[in-house]
Amino acid sequence: MAVVLTLISVVAGGVLAWVNQVTEGPIAQIKEENLAKAIKAVLKADDVTVSQVETLSEGSIAYSTDKGMAIQTASTGFGGELQVLVGFDEQGRIKGYSVLEHAETPGLGAKAGTWFQEGSKGNIIGRNPGDAPLVVSKDGGDVDAITASTITSRAFLKAVNKASEGSYTHVCCIINILISNKRSDSIMY
Repeated sequence: MAVVLTLISVVAGGVLAWVNQVTEGPIAQIKEENLAKAIKAVLKADDVTVSQVETLSEGSIAYSTDKGMAIQTASTGFGGELQVLVGFDEQGRIKGYSVLEHAETPGLGAKAGTWFQEGSKGNIIGRNPGDAPLVVSKDGGDVDAITASTITSRAFLKAVNKASEGSYTHVCCIINILISNKRSDSIMY
């Protein structure tokens, strides 16, 4: 009996490993395609050229493009990690956002994908979190939280604020690099 159960477990484990190996490539490709679509969506552009990809602090990723900057970041919501991609214009205002992954409650926390869009009750589009962090009204801010999903709303806004900090840090680093290159060019002449 123990031998039969062990054999079944080994075979099942082997099949699972094989399925994982076979699906790993297609899943990665789908995620990459979804990210490319999301970058276009958050920057409100049909054609976007990503010129630089950089990993920032706390695992955020900056995508510098010819149409603005998109920052991918995460925060912990009610059901787990909430991954968000936020697009910013040159002044640091939010152009758009996309929830890339979440484990929030369907019908409640899952509304983060639409609740904060332009024309919706919690609209954050056009706002600059660098001027004043985005905070739900229940915590003294001026952003309406998703009904019955305050924890998700807080997590979402935390991710957006973190993305804003990342865009500011990324731009400052680029400016410092350009200034130091300019200085070194000046010294060489």
